[in-house]
Amino acid sequence: MRTLARVSILAAAVTAAGCAALQPSGPKAFATLEPRSGSQVSGTVAFAERGGQVVAHVELGGLAPGSVHGFHVHEKGDCSAPDASTTGGHFNPTGSAHGRAGGAVHHLGDMPSLTADGAGRVRVDLELAGVTVAPGPDSIVGRSVVVHRDADDFTTQPAGNSGPKVACGVIVAR
Repeated sequence: MRTLARVSILAAAVTAAGCAALQPSGPKAFATLEPRSGSQVSGTVAFAERGGQVVAHVELGGLAPGSVHGFHVHEKGDCSAPDASTTGGHFNPTGSAHGRAGGAVHHLGDMPSLTADGAGRVRVDLELAGVTVAPGPDSIVGRSVVVHRDADDFTTQPAGNSGPKVACGVIVAR
């Protein structure tokens, strides 16, 4: 029985240490997304730096079941217009062409498309390379995060032909 107790304690300690290693330890930011363009889409995105990348935890609702949506960081942190037209273009400090996140050529604001589940919800973690939450020229803090009505085709310039902005939130430091 004593050996079993030691193994259980050791397993719990290893699990806790492993979980701690997976937790973001750097700067954090957050955005609350509100509906735009007459949609019902809303949710949150939590950003945190971990191991030289930014991890984004996305939770959304109000999408059509099974639908696919473009998802981007836009240059301006202004979601005040009813259609979110005040967000400007994709965050692109390098002047690159639009493309697939992680591809050879893409805006720093290009992120993977989001796919809603059968209930119209999204809950996903994404890893983003090239951007930071910490202050600097590649920081996403003070910018906006946008969900588009349609899927991103990752080729049409300058924004992937992903349609109107259906949800928008300003990214703020935490």
